Amino acid sequence: MAEWFSNLEFLSKMYWLVAIIGSLIFSIVMVMAFVGGDADDIGDLDSDIDIDAAGFQFISFKNVVAFFTVFGWSGIACIDAGLSTPLTVIISIICGLLMMVIMAALFFFISKLSDSGTLNYKNAIDAVGEVYLPIGADRSKMGKVNVSVQGTMRELDALTDSLTQLKTGTIIKVVDVTSNGILIVDQTRKPIEPVKQTNDELPEAKNRLLDH
Repeated sequence: MAEWFSNLEFLSKMYWLVAIIGSLIFSIVMVMAFVGGDADDIGDLDSDIDIDAAGFQFISFKNVVAFFTVFGWSGIACIDAGLSTPLTVIISIICGLLMMVIMAALFFFISKLSDSGTLNYKNAIDAVGEVYLPIGADRSKMGKVNVSVQGTMRELDALTDSLTQLKTGTIIKVVDVTSNGILIVDQTRKPIEPVKQTNDELPEAKNRLLDH
């Protein structure tokens, strides 16, 4: 192995080193990313070179590692194909950049899918629900309410600015949400549904009496 590596040209040695080291680091980064670790904290690189446009991170630690991994292997492929040095460098750089775009797009859409399933407490404002556990007057005691948020009935912590306690079963309306996700509620009434008016026809016997 050592003899084979020593017989390689300088450009081939460089590409093999980049490809092998990049592949090892890339494997570790991807395992950490999908298992739950924050791979972007490695070396604190993202704090210095992160370009974030509406959540789309092009330059991040994961993407840089992906660039060098694909850069190395595509360069090796070009050398084996007998391409010239300038063409090999150009193609390997383009392949590395394309991999960065793919990685950025992949994690961007994954983050969007994750966010879509995350509860946004602000969506609870103006929702009508019911007190489950009593809520103390003037924010003296936290209680719980059952309220529909994002199409699902949820049991959430709540406080009230009302000067009277909100007992279990009280109909409430969410008027605000604190920064830490606690609902601020006030007593209200259930929305009144419009009553459908029906015109019942009088029986024939009654109609005859009315005619007389």
